[in-house]
This record gives sequence, C-alpha cells and structure tokens, in this order.
Amino acid sequence: MQIEVITLFPEMFRGVFEESIINLAKEKHLVTINIHNLRDFTHDKHKIVDDYPYGGGVGMVLKVEPVFEAVRKIKNKEKGKVILLSPRGQTFTQEKAKELVREERIILICGHYEGVDERIREGLIDEELSIGDYVLTGGELPAMVIIDALVRLIPGVLKKEEAVKGDSFYDYLLEHPQYTRPREYEGLKVPPVLLSGDHQKIRKWRREKSLEDTYTRRPDLLKKASLSEEDKKMLEEIRRYSANSEL
Repeated sequence: MQIEVITLFPEMFRGVFEESIINLAKEKHLVTINIHNLRDFTHDKHKIVDDYPYGGGVGMVLKVEPVFEAVRKIKNKEKGKVILLSPRGQTFTQEKAKELVREERIILICGHYEGVDERIREGLIDEELSIGDYVLTGGELPAMVIIDALVRLIPGVLKKEEAVKGDSFYDYLLEHPQYTRPREYEGLKVPPVLLSGDHQKIRKWRREKSLEDTYTRRPDLLKKASLSEEDKKMLEEIRRYSANSEL
C-alpha cells in the first residue's frame, strides 16, 4: 500500500512513523509512506498557502492552487483516492479502515486554519473524513490515526493476523477483557476459567464478556453486529441479569 500525506508540518510525522508497527511495516516493504510539504507547491518567494476568506470573517483559508498542484503532481496520472481530513467529513470507523486498506494508494490532505477553499472539495477530493466530533488545529493528527488504523490491517504486518479479528469494533463488538501474569496482584485475581486449559469454556467466556461489555458500554454497536444463535442466547441472559440487577 502507498500512502501520500500533504501537510504544512511534515516534521510532525517523523517520530510517529519511525516507531512500532508502522516502522515494521515500512521495513517489510508492505507500506510506503511519503510526506509532502504543501509549501513546496507554491510559486511565490514567501511560499504562501493561505489567504483571507472572500466575504470577510476570522481566520485564514487554504488556497486552492497549491493543493491542486500538489495532488496532480503526486498522482502523476496514476490511481489514488484523494481524501480531505476535516471536521465536515464522514466519521472514520473500523469499517471504513477495512474498506480503505483495499486501496493500492491513498492521498491524505491535512486541512488547516478555518478550512479549505471549497473548490478543493468540488474538483479534487474523492472523500472527506473526520476522526470525531471535535475540532483539532489541523489534519495531521487525524492522518496519523487513520494511517495507524490502516497499516495494522495490511496482510503480513502483524505476526498473528487473527489478532486483528479480535480487536474492538472489527465485528462491531468490543474486545473481551485480557489478563497476564501474575495470577494474583493485591487481591485481584485472574478469572479461573482462563487458567482451566479448557479452550471451549475460554472461548465461550470471552465471547460472553465481549457481548456484555458491548451491551453495557456501546449498545449501539449491537445493531450492526452479526450475531449467531448462541450469541443471541447469551445476550438475552445478559439483558435479564442486567434488568434484575437494577431492581
């Protein structure tokens, strides 16, 4: 997978992309990440990329010319989905990550200031994404979040690819609780079922806890989850127990 990032602050990405899973994926040549400074696509001596908005108002707006020139030069007549990162975009989800990771190439434009010239939306981008209902200084942090979410889904990046399928949100359920050594710490014990060696019981316990946590913390996700008959029975028991506990 090839990821291109257009930003005003390329230095922000250096440490993030040189650590952990992303760096491992780069070393394995499973992903290529190129960072482009938007100012390199200007033609004035001051490398100006923003201007005051027509009609007045506070703040500055990213100019149309450098963004268009950056995307055109980066694409160079090749394929590539162009994505603008801004609060006005569709909310980024695990489902969207699974969709985007199938792309061979994506180009992320980091929005800034009070926004971008609307002609960028009209004539350049394929999609607009947001990482949540809040406003950040720019699109750099959202770009990092999206890239991290995508890279770990690329086949071959993680040693145990089945670990991805156990992640929260992968199948619209939150992940079950995890424990490791020691067995007991300050009176807090690991659930006995996890020490039993009975893999069938462990699997059932984990699934039940995943359903329970989703029901308690994010019940909205259950509307999208694909549940087996066994899941539905467990969920009904969880609902009854929860209702009785509230009495």
